[in-house]
Amino acid sequence: MKVILKQDVEKLGKTGDIVNVAPGYGRNYLIPRKFAVLATPGNIKVAEIERLAFAKRDQRDKDAASLVAQELVKITVTVTRKTGEEGMLYGSVTALDIAEFLAARQIEIDKRKIQLDEPIKSIGEFQVPIRLHREVTVPIKVVVESEDGAAVAAPEAAASPEPPASPAEGPAEQ
Repeated sequence: MKVILKQDVEKLGKTGDIVNVAPGYGRNYLIPRKFAVLATPGNIKVAEIERLAFAKRDQRDKDAASLVAQELVKITVTVTRKTGEEGMLYGSVTALDIAEFLAARQIEIDKRKIQLDEPIKSIGEFQVPIRLHREVTVPIKVVVESEDGAAVAAPEAAASPEPPASPAEGPAEQ
């Protein structure tokens, strides 16, 4: 039985593909769930028209993503957070923080497109990829800084003979 796929079906094909399947699989699973339609001559013509429209739309989206990528390359995201000793952050910098920084500069990026494997938990400079389109991925520079400058002083404080008392130690001594 020949069917035209309306959605991507794992291990079978992508949207618009014409595939041969067992009659029971097509009749009882694919067609009732609207994953496919019968491959009649009329449906094949409709699928070709939809495939051309999809290709045009995909190219337009890719071009728009390339323009946004050119703007993103120029931007450095700077995030300031409170830090503890040795430059470790209280909390972390997430994809939402990066998306909010970009939104403040009139660049709307969905946080799900920011490919941050795990939240940033220390100060420094990081390269974070943003996937704007399945063929367009651009890395941006994210700089995480300390709010009070303690991260710069932390390595010097560790080398001095008397470590400064932190607020967390104060109540424990009383």
